[in-house]
Amino acid sequence: MPGIIDALLSVIVLALNLYWWILIASAIFSWLYAFNVINSRNQFVSSIGAFLYNVTEPVLRPIRRVLPNLGGIDISPIIVLLGIVFLQMIIQNPIRPFLLSLFQ
Repeated sequence: MPGIIDALLSVIVLALNLYWWILIASAIFSWLYAFNVINSRNQFVSSIGAFLYNVTEPVLRPIRRVLPNLGGIDISPIIVLLGIVFLQMIIQNPIRPFLLSLFQ
């Protein structure tokens, strides 16, 4: 049983890490799109942009509603990234040892 719990927690941490990189890719893509570095009419670029938007927007939208207007600066990805780090630290430090100690 401890192996299953450890594997489950490792998968959760891995998924959070993957979402971390998706958020960073989305921010970089939005900068490249805003400054016309990439061709927005290219179908491949458009599909990447749609994927990144659809994956990140459900998490970023509620945070944007709460944040005050900062004049065009969007810090919601930074808040989500800090939240991911916080969750990973909680999973790694107090939760994993506690759950593993219960089943030993």
